[in-house]
Amino acid sequence: VWLDQVHGTEVHRLDDPVVDLPCADASVTRQVGEGCVVMTADCLPVLFCDKSGSVVAAAHAGWRGLHGGVLEATLMSMQVDPSEVLAWMGPAIGPEAFEVGPEVREAFAKKLGDVSAAFKPGRDDRWTADIYLLARMTLNAVGVSNISGGGGCTFSEQDRFFSYRRASVTGRMASVIWLEDR
Repeated sequence: VWLDQVHGTEVHRLDDPVVDLPCADASVTRQVGEGCVVMTADCLPVLFCDKSGSVVAAAHAGWRGLHGGVLEATLMSMQVDPSEVLAWMGPAIGPEAFEVGPEVREAFAKKLGDVSAAFKPGRDDRWTADIYLLARMTLNAVGVSNISGGGGCTFSEQDRFFSYRRASVTGRMASVIWLEDR
């Protein structure tokens, strides 16, 4: 099911009837054959499943959604113990290219505590941010420790990925997860 992604924290349950394009940045399902899909072009896609293979989810995490709690909301919607969840991070803007203002660093410091490893000084008052590390810190804080993926840079690897920051008129990458019959 496609989503109208708005850099927020809403999670759409695919079990719920769809009247129109759901306005959400994540989806979750326990239904076989229903795909949870997010589209990205610098933001971080995170795919989830539980170890028993009974529920899957996909989340679109730009810095606003990540800070706002989209990953936590997705985990809550899965209704399983976070220690039983496997998370995979797809390609996003890398830590050398993701330039943010001081307000972003301050916001994450308030949420996560010591974020010095995730932010490096940039030009003037700017910072470069490691969205992969911020997502790992967020997931670890709520009990998810089995996390894979999280490499590459959508901005600098133009032969491999689309990037909104590199070219605002661009394509998107789809990250999809679904359940199959056993």
